[in-house]
Amino acid sequence: MYIRKCPECLDDVQCDLHKRVNMFTSEVISQLKWYVYRLIDPRNGETFYVGTGIGNRVFAHIRDEQGLDGDDLDNKIKRIREINNARFEVSHVIHRHGMDQKTARDVEAALIDAYPGLTNIMGGIGSNDFGVMHAEEIIRRYAAEPAVFEHKVLLINVNRSASQSSLYDATRYAWKINPDRAKRAKVILATLQGLIIGAFVAADWLPATALNFPGFGDALGRWGFVGQKVPDDIGRLYIGKRVPDKYRRRGAANPIKYNY
Repeated sequence: MYIRKCPECLDDVQCDLHKRVNMFTSEVISQLKWYVYRLIDPRNGETFYVGTGIGNRVFAHIRDEQGLDGDDLDNKIKRIREINNARFEVSHVIHRHGMDQKTARDVEAALIDAYPGLTNIMGGIGSNDFGVMHAEEIIRRYAAEPAVFEHKVLLINVNRSASQSSLYDATRYAWKINPDRAKRAKVILATLQGLIIGAFVAADWLPATALNFPGFGDALGRWGFVGQKVPDDIGRLYIGKRVPDKYRRRGAANPIKYNY
């Protein structure tokens, strides 16, 4: 019969020192308050997920893995299932505790930036505008002149997609957006960590389907636009300028903003 080994000491899983737990008592929870945790793959010591929570949130992902199949499996759940199938158990590490919710979210965002290759679907709150940057990027961003909007503009934060496709494609596809409101924009601005890096005009907004956007997959419930770069005189008004502070509220997660 197979005996599961403790990944820390290679003894069986019931060793007293490294016995696994899957629940905190009420006494422990009262002391933890808000905390930030990491899920670690014991096969290689790699952190594959960072989260924040209270109570027994850190253990919820193991329960979420049960009963899911097919399209319901995201990368995090797939990783947990791979670990279980290899007869290991996910390691749960409380990285920092005793915090209020806002502080926990800031710590979580910093850790998400610090660990590459995570299975987190979303970046940490605030990472778009206050995340990892080189010193040169900090200077360029905060020394830039703030933009003065002379048009109805729609700002789209492309932080997570700009490195994966052309700037035009990263800006135009595919967003949870009100198409009627989006169509009122005269200029669409692509922003990256608080700096305006591109400007486009939309000819039309269409449902984000492969039929409307050849080369892209369907993204049900989302929209994209077809258009082109703005004329140079309009581009000079905005590109290279800083997004005004009123449109960069700390902690805001929505990549879409309007000035109208």
